[in-house]
Amino acid sequence: MTALALPTRRQEEWRYSDLDALAAIWPVPAPTPIVVAAGESVHHHLLQDAGDDMAAVHDYVITVADGARCDFHLLNIGGKLGRVTFAVTLGKGSHFELNGAIIGGGHQVLEIVTSVTHAEPDATSGQTIRSILGGHATGSYLGGINVARDAQRTDAFQSVKAMLLDRTATANAKPELEIYADDVKCAHGATVGELDRQALFYMASRGMDPATAKTLLLKAFVAGVFDDMPDEALRERFEAAALARLEALV
Repeated sequence: MTALALPTRRQEEWRYSDLDALAAIWPVPAPTPIVVAAGESVHHHLLQDAGDDMAAVHDYVITVADGARCDFHLLNIGGKLGRVTFAVTLGKGSHFELNGAIIGGGHQVLEIVTSVTHAEPDATSGQTIRSILGGHATGSYLGGINVARDAQRTDAFQSVKAMLLDRTATANAKPELEIYADDVKCAHGATVGELDRQALFYMASRGMDPATAKTLLLKAFVAGVFDDMPDEALRERFEAAALARLEALV
């Protein structure tokens, strides 16, 4: 049996990755399949919090049948390399929603890579990603929306925002649209910024210490990502993990 070749940086989806960390666990397990039957509605989640010296790769292949819905919440905070990928195919009138956050520091490389294919008419999708990066961390979102020729009345969006706590951190954002249909509504946006110095000054003038002020602003930055999780206990678990990681960074 021929061994599967390790990816190279010539491959766009691996351009910003930590291939040395990947080599330690290569080949990675086969993707996890998620099949949503026609008319069903499901929710999935992943809290990726691997150990500091570990590499973690989670791949998902998701098929959403006609009239079905799949919601996925992701918090990517762990590992030397933490990589999560989604390959999604949407049927007629179906919906896929991804809400994800990346929070990293040190020399971590954290990635979310998506490919959402609208194969049939009247499907909708949304991808909302928020990244907070400190130290020498690298956070990447590479996301594609592909609209097939017959997938009329597609409605899809990508919203990507990253916050850099240090000038040595790196945020990569590459939202892409590939559209072959005529009657579609597709949008994407990406921003990279720093904490508002005026807001920090205002909070300091009211007696708040710098670490608390930064944590509150960063918490607000990612607050909406987990708001619609249906399980309250699960939502609190995700929010607590995100807050603990934020406090460690500031």
